[in-house]
Amino acid sequence: MNETKPKRRDFTSLWDRPGFLIRRLHQIHVALFLEECSEFNITPLQFAVLTVLYDRETLDQVTIANQIGADRNTVADVIRRLERRGLLERPASVVDKRAKLARITDEGHAFVEAVQPKMIDAQRQLTVPLDREEYEVLMKLMRKLILENYDASRAPMRPGVLQADG
Repeated sequence: MNETKPKRRDFTSLWDRPGFLIRRLHQIHVALFLEECSEFNITPLQFAVLTVLYDRETLDQVTIANQIGADRNTVADVIRRLERRGLLERPASVVDKRAKLARITDEGHAFVEAVQPKMIDAQRQLTVPLDREEYEVLMKLMRKLILENYDASRAPMRPGVLQADG
């Protein structure tokens, strides 16, 4: 039986570097999101924070950061900006005075519901070149790369929110 060795990956060209392609795809996604959601003056990270809070009562900023895989200082800045817009409020913790809590307001709920269709349009625009099977393979492979490289993240997600399939 003649076993052939897998071809060694050559990363000399930018177009053969997964990291470059992921960064470029992220840039394209952000541009699509900002274009679709321009009337709402919201960034993808800000919308992620609102999305995490949408179905929950109140969360501390560390938990929010863990839910979206972002640095807690960045999340603290995002929360301050969203609070100034009236989309979040910052109740005091009765359990831990040091905890920085955030809760979505009624205005924030309405805002998420208004932005959601445009966010979905941006996701669809990004993935429209893919047929259903290609889309499912892409999602499966991205989740696999995230899970298998989890320990390398500088802003890890809480393990309970990692989803390998779905």
